[in-house]
Amino acid sequence: MDKIWLDAYPEGVTEFIDADAYSSVVDIFEESVNKYADHPAFYNMGVTLTYQQMDQLACQFAAYLQQELGLQYGDRIAIMMPNLLQYPIAIFGAFKAGLTVINVNPLYTARELKHQLVDSNADAIIIVENFAHTLEQVIKEVPLKHVILTKMGDMLGLLKGGIVNFAVKHVKKLIPKFTLPGAVPFKQVLKIGQQLTLERVQLNNTDIAFLQYTGGTTGVAKGAVLTHRNMVANLMQAHNWFKQIFEEGAEIVITALPMYHIFSLTANCMLFCKIGGLNVLITNPRDMPGFVKELSKFKFTVITGVNTLFNGLLNTPGFEKLDFSRLSLTLGGGMAVQEAVARRWQRVTHRPLSEAYGLTETSPAVCLNPITISEYNGTIGVPIGSTEVTIRDADGKELPTGESGELWVRGPQVMRGYLDRPEETAKVLNDEGWFATGDIAIMNEKGFCKIVDRKKDMILVSGFNVYPNEIEDVVADNKKVLEVAAVGIPSESSGEVVKIFVVKKDQSLTEEELIAHCRQNLTGYKVPKVVEFRDELPKSNVGKILRRELRDETKKSV
Repeated sequence: MDKIWLDAYPEGVTEFIDADAYSSVVDIFEESVNKYADHPAFYNMGVTLTYQQMDQLACQFAAYLQQELGLQYGDRIAIMMPNLLQYPIAIFGAFKAGLTVINVNPLYTARELKHQLVDSNADAIIIVENFAHTLEQVIKEVPLKHVILTKMGDMLGLLKGGIVNFAVKHVKKLIPKFTLPGAVPFKQVLKIGQQLTLERVQLNNTDIAFLQYTGGTTGVAKGAVLTHRNMVANLMQAHNWFKQIFEEGAEIVITALPMYHIFSLTANCMLFCKIGGLNVLITNPRDMPGFVKELSKFKFTVITGVNTLFNGLLNTPGFEKLDFSRLSLTLGGGMAVQEAVARRWQRVTHRPLSEAYGLTETSPAVCLNPITISEYNGTIGVPIGSTEVTIRDADGKELPTGESGELWVRGPQVMRGYLDRPEETAKVLNDEGWFATGDIAIMNEKGFCKIVDRKKDMILVSGFNVYPNEIEDVVADNKKVLEVAAVGIPSESSGEVVKIFVVKKDQSLTEEELIAHCRQNLTGYKVPKVVEFRDELPKSNVGKILRRELRDETKKSV
């Protein structure tokens, strides 16, 4: 590791971590169960589960998968739900059964869900009933052998759970009609699993923990293969970084970002399990008043999120009156933290908002700001332990300090590759283990990095990646469209939103018609918010549509 940035390391932080300290994430979880058995592990909607209870439930889930369904070491299970107590039970249970977990965004359309289940060759899925109608549309076209169905209130007890499930279905009417013959209720799974004996599976750190889907320049979602070693490494790196401010067995982290997102999955669910902390699961952070009400119940010590979440909290009445006396870390990632939001956050909470940087392909953490930084500095910080970063030009040649180029990363947290896509893997991961991030960055003389642009055409909406080709494919599927280009434009509420430039084939085509078409085929945050009709689109001499020109035009007009 280059010594350039070591002076910026927090006191007590070591240069290297042992990525082979544990054979799997299960070993870390079970270590915490032994150390913190009676400590609270996860909270949601007024119900708390201890580490011992979590372990028992995970074992019941694992035993059912193994003994009743016959799932074997290496098989794959998809998890499709928001932040509920069922989520960590399913993750750790799947691992105990020797399975690989595929995280699925519950807001996916049928088309998106089908692609992920087929591409990953998923054997089973656990899905919350709110989104079961989506699965029903593709169930005959995917390789699934087993479906486990859960309800929002399944882990909330007989009375409260019943009230929640009734309200969700009959009052709020959040469950569209569906038919999934053969689906097994989650509560039945746990009941049966309680009577079965789990045969312990010995995992190796080379085994695949997660197939974490991300996009790319092709617009096709790809499964980043994250091994147990990748995940253990990133947990050890993060623990090494923050150990000076963490009190093991006493931390309370607010988990508002969904755990199917790599940031929340590692930084919240996994890391705080390692240190015996309590994860406060927020199922619907978009309900800001309800979110603040939940926050008022805890003297929380850590909160993670994206810029839009912090901005939303700051603009919600009552947030400024919360007790921030124990807050030691606010970590922003997933999208750029805006300076105005960071400054206001510090004024209200009297704690800095620290920006971090990572990617799905890196499990995710790459750079963090030192805990000694007392205020927002506009950078993503310095590389964490056992991690190298370098700035390269278009030919892959290393650039001098102070020059901008593509950020490359090497470390034990870097993925094995993209599932069954050797050509796509080769584009970003070389034989020496360097991963080309696609982000343009600059590094100063102290080793602090700043992201200045993105090499790819990726659009970032509220911390989620949106890829233009996917949007364009959907829009172009409308028979009235001749040509289309999708770009990201600035948005105060979500960082960016999607704008499409369209050349009509049929002049009767309207903006409303196009948006409606997109809503049928895309998750909400991917749906274009702005439509501009044009007579033609700018192209290169080989006929490639030049998105950059459209983006530049948009910037000039703002």
